[in-house]
Amino acid sequence: MHRDRPEGSPRNVWRGTVREITAAGSRLRVLVASAQAPDLVAEITPQAAAELGLADGVEVWTSVKATEVTVVAL
Repeated sequence: MHRDRPEGSPRNVWRGTVREITAAGSRLRVLVASAQAPDLVAEITPQAAAELGLADGVEVWTSVKATEVTVVAL
């Protein structure tokens, strides 16, 4: 998760909006919604969320490696 578009080698990159942040043990689950891709849930540390200034409604860039993805049916 990034506040600015990431540079370098990431191939799977899209813009989204934080829709929900929930505690999951010692980590936070961040739901990011986007018109260009399915909703994404990322688990990050509270420190990373604070450094990124994450809150509901904040626009972010997401980047994922295809080998790091887990698809969950709703």
